[in-house]
Amino acid sequence: MRTRAQEAALILGAALCTALLAQVAIAVPGSPVPITGQTLAVVLTAAALGPRRGVAAQAAYLLLGAVGLPFFAKGASGWGALAGPTGGFLVAFLPAALLVGAAARLGYDRRPWTAFPLFVVGQVLILAVGVSWLRVKAGLDFATAIQKGFVPFLPGGLIKAAIAGLLMPLAWRFVRPRSS
Repeated sequence: MRTRAQEAALILGAALCTALLAQVAIAVPGSPVPITGQTLAVVLTAAALGPRRGVAAQAAYLLLGAVGLPFFAKGASGWGALAGPTGGFLVAFLPAALLVGAAARLGYDRRPWTAFPLFVVGQVLILAVGVSWLRVKAGLDFATAIQKGFVPFLPGGLIKAAIAGLLMPLAWRFVRPRSS
């Protein structure tokens, strides 16, 4: 059984992992939303930590960024980043972590052919919530919001899902106890 300090360290480590991968950011012409590594961190840490700790890690990430640490894409921070047009993508990390963590608890992250679809669903959930938020905050029609907040991110989301779908089963092979 882990101590509270160990649990807190796991959660903080996952939040820091998300913050680190947020700094891998590529501007998308015509969109306020950059392509980042954050969503890869969300699905990987949620799968590793489970639903409760996965959500706690993303909540810690959001809170630390909101209070001023340069944790969001390109070192952004503050409540304005959460309330602005890209905030929906960030807030969506919470339900994505819950979903991926819960499915991982059932073993869907253990084999590539079940892990990949799970991580695709996690990526699409983040995009769907983000597009809805972007549409409202930026005053866009649905088609424009899809063009600016979904279409450019789908290939990267599939690549991140594939990376996670290969990494998690591989990681489980290394941590699984070996029979003598």
